[in-house]
Amino acid sequence: MEIIEILKAIVLGIVQGITEWLPVSSTGHLIIVDEFIRLNVSAEFMEMFLVVIQFGSILAVVVLYWKKLLPFSLDNGFSIEIDTIVMWLKIAVAIVPAAVVGLLWEDEFNDLFYNPTSVAIMLILFGVLFIVVENLNKNKIPKITSIANITYKVALIIGLFQMIAAIFPGTSRSGATIVGALMIGVSRAVAAEFTFFLAVPVMFGASLLKLVRFGFNFSGEYLVILATGMIVAFLVSIFAIKFLMSYIKKHDFKVFGWYRIILGCIILIYFML
Repeated sequence: MEIIEILKAIVLGIVQGITEWLPVSSTGHLIIVDEFIRLNVSAEFMEMFLVVIQFGSILAVVVLYWKKLLPFSLDNGFSIEIDTIVMWLKIAVAIVPAAVVGLLWEDEFNDLFYNPTSVAIMLILFGVLFIVVENLNKNKIPKITSIANITYKVALIIGLFQMIAAIFPGTSRSGATIVGALMIGVSRAVAAEFTFFLAVPVMFGASLLKLVRFGFNFSGEYLVILATGMIVAFLVSIFAIKFLMSYIKKHDFKVFGWYRIILGCIILIYFML
């Protein structure tokens, strides 16, 4: 196996690790990167790779937030954390819309919308939405300032926004859920954190589904490429999550909105030319 393929997997892992958690669309970035850095693999493996590499990003959330994610505690003997169980029930409600769409119509929506033009349009649209929502919320005090305050109704609304991301590549799963949460009065920090937690079952399910469809008979080369991408995505995701949570303590999301608009315009111009 050529070392260049490992280097390509490292670059893709870096892009995945950064863009999965910042609300800027990992799909949009991977489309651009794929134009210049293409793995020498089959189309079927590449499709699977771009999804399963997300498993590394999931592990970053689990490592950083495992105390909040585990429904039990061993600190003072074994105990059940009721608040954590309730949180997972709310997450279960939130993932239903995207799960239904993904299981029933994933291939159809990918055929319709997985193209540079659709991705660019959604990048721009949600970029504008970020700026508009942040301007509207400028002098408002958030109504929901903790995960515990998220009701099942709020969780379902956030889940509907996640469904939009499942239908339209380029929306950004984290971008869609954060925008939806901000629109209904969730604070920036809670919106981001709930998005992280929501990603765990969604991305794990998507990764497992792609693996099952592809099959587990990897060549040694494919296995090394996949493992490299996931490990790099995990390490980079750790820093990306910490950066985002630190950044939004003092800043809003408008910079990501402007970035999305610029990236969307670049993609449109590049593929038109």
